[in-house]
Amino acid sequence: MASSMNWEAARDRLRKLREEQHRCSDEVVSLWEDVLCANSYRLGDELWMVHEQVCIAALDCGNKDVAMMNLHALQEQFPNSMRVRRLRGLFFESQENYDKALKIYDAILDIDETNTLIRKRKIAILKAKDDIRGAIKELNVYVERFMSDYEAWMELCDLYLQEQDYTKAAFCLEELIMSNPHSHLYHEKYAEIKYTQGGIENMCTARRYFAQSLKLNPNNMRALYGLFLSASNVASSKSKDAKTKKDNIKYAAWAAEQITKQYKEVARKKEVDTSSQLTSILHMMDEIQITQTS
Repeated sequence: MASSMNWEAARDRLRKLREEQHRCSDEVVSLWEDVLCANSYRLGDELWMVHEQVCIAALDCGNKDVAMMNLHALQEQFPNSMRVRRLRGLFFESQENYDKALKIYDAILDIDETNTLIRKRKIAILKAKDDIRGAIKELNVYVERFMSDYEAWMELCDLYLQEQDYTKAAFCLEELIMSNPHSHLYHEKYAEIKYTQGGIENMCTARRYFAQSLKLNPNNMRALYGLFLSASNVASSKSKDAKTKKDNIKYAAWAAEQITKQYKEVARKKEVDTSSQLTSILHMMDEIQITQTS
């Protein structure tokens, strides 16, 4: 398709992708090679933005030759540019030459220690090298400096989960919930961590946060299942009083009812058989009632 475009249409397409911040890497490289490259001088001052755009796209696609050609053009024009140095680091990363990439990134941080993009690249390298503990250490330093970077907190949480350090993962989610208490996903993930930790107190906490997630998003099926399972565990526990068990049977029954309704609605709209799922839910509810009666 790229080869069928005229030069102006290809230029405008790349411009639109930049403005809307879409990568579309394969398309970008194709437009450059098939249409724009031969007459790139016509781009004027826009040429340097296109070189950067194409270089990043080529790295995404693993096209070393196109990436190198565009990177060389940028290096000749802007030999002292931090952005071009970052592209050099990305190039070495793409070749798995992590030591050279780290040297470039460290040199940039010596000049600008607040460069968040470079700090994130260092963390990405540690993850690529499967150095999860090193990545956790770097991320902890990062979030101390940039506490409002919520994506970094979530990344740190996921790394702690990989290490099965659920207490610290839960702490990261607590920070996220304080920053955005209206995110049903934060409450849901925090509940899942507490559920995974196990124990009745954690199960009660999980139930409360699953319930809050549902309050924020009543259609959250994952939270519904979480509420059902956590309430069921508390109801079946031997270490809770009769009132707590009775209340949790009600919570589990309500969650089961909502799950059943949603399955029936899906079955009605899409004409699929959900009987096996419904049977499983009803069987679990019967088990809870038997446990409570005994």
